[in-house]
Amino acid sequence: QVWLVESGGGTVQPGGSLRLSCAAAPGRTIQTYAMGWFRQVPGKEREFVAGAGWKGGSTYYADSVKGRFAISRDNAKDTVYLQMNDLTPEDTAVYYCAARSRAAVATMVRDSTSNSWGQGTSVTVSS
Repeated sequence: QVWLVESGGGTVQPGGSLRLSCAAAPGRTIQTYAMGWFRQVPGKEREFVAGAGWKGGSTYYADSVKGRFAISRDNAKDTVYLQMNDLTPEDTAVYYCAARSRAAVATMVRDSTSNSWGQGTSVTVSS
């Protein structure tokens, strides 16, 4: 059952910015979930982009996006965000929101098959 809904994707020029949102369905909460963003391009495996722990406020990033992307979570709104700046064509992908109950972000990455997933939102970076 899909209970994560992504939004905010679109087409942007290189150097531009986008903010993705991932909201929990009504009646669901993200408060005890590690939250993450992954992305996938056709013909490649889904890759980790950013993660936010469910306690302590810790965040983690793939090396390819460090310094350009920022993940944040608003537990009051049951929403997680991905602010993406200085986008390049290599960031073009379908971006997926992921959730894992009471787990570490590292666990989400190591065993992604057990994550809950949204349906994805497409990001295209092109001039």
